[in-house]
Amino acid sequence: MTQETVTEAPATETLSSELPVKGSITVADEVVEKVAALAALEVSGVADMGGDLVRAFESVRERIGIGQRRVNQGVNATIVGQEVAIDLTIVVEYGHVVMEVATEVRVNVARSVTRMLGMDVTEVNVTVDDVRLPGEPRPAAREEAE
Repeated sequence: MTQETVTEAPATETLSSELPVKGSITVADEVVEKVAALAALEVSGVADMGGDLVRAFESVRERIGIGQRRVNQGVNATIVGQEVAIDLTIVVEYGHVVMEVATEVRVNVARSVTRMLGMDVTEVNVTVDDVRLPGEPRPAAREEAE
């Protein structure tokens, strides 16, 4: 389900002719979700995004060649005006302290969404769904990024 939010651009900006610039800026949920997912993946110890079912489905899609891996899997953003609440599901690499990784994900996601999109992050809920054991294969999209 695609939802979008419309935020009014401040009328304080002016052109060279000193006329106020009017209009609106629309940010789609998918944009917030992608920024949040990328910020989560930046954290050391995050092995993957999404729950078991989502990861299995994406793996099958990759193997049979139907589309590319979605960067924002495992992320859901709810936008109300200029405020956003984000739910993430992550997989932590074995050997990392789960609570430390989850806390760092919360902080990095909130910081990145606020900085890049100018939105107020009201909450970031992190669910740790699994632990990636040593020797388990990594998703193709994550391997290319590293």
